[in-house]
Amino acid sequence: MTRKQFNLTRTALLTFASELDDAVVDVQADYFDTTIRWHLGHALVTMEKFLFRYPVKSENIPASYADFFSSGISPQDWEEEPPSLEELLRDLELQQQRINEFNELFWKSNVTFKVPFGSVETHGDLLIMLSFREAELLGKIKTMHQVIAEDKNA
Repeated sequence: MTRKQFNLTRTALLTFASELDDAVVDVQADYFDTTIRWHLGHALVTMEKFLFRYPVKSENIPASYADFFSSGISPQDWEEEPPSLEELLRDLELQQQRINEFNELFWKSNVTFKVPFGSVETHGDLLIMLSFREAELLGKIKTMHQVIAEDKNA
């Protein structure tokens, strides 16, 4: 059940994001302090941080992604070129595959660190919480896209 929720959310994110282009992912729309690219990268970094202990124990994605997409960092802070949309989509897809490779014992095992949101005991609980947060990000990305599209048509 845990992975089904995650896969539903991640697939929806990838499907929507694959229809986007560079013309919209870096637009900072009115009322938003980040961009669609930032949210895609943040979804990737957050999941990697909590499930793979990135950047200390995970080399699955570049360590530099933390400098672009961690909480408290905004696109205005970027001094280098961020990863391309294609790179982010590829990394999100590969991450989904890696998450699906964890066995049931992993999902039932207890989390050994403090999780800042909610009551999380097992890695399964953690994946449910992270999937919920990713669904929230997808909603925000869709709203941002809608605002950008309306601004272009105005």
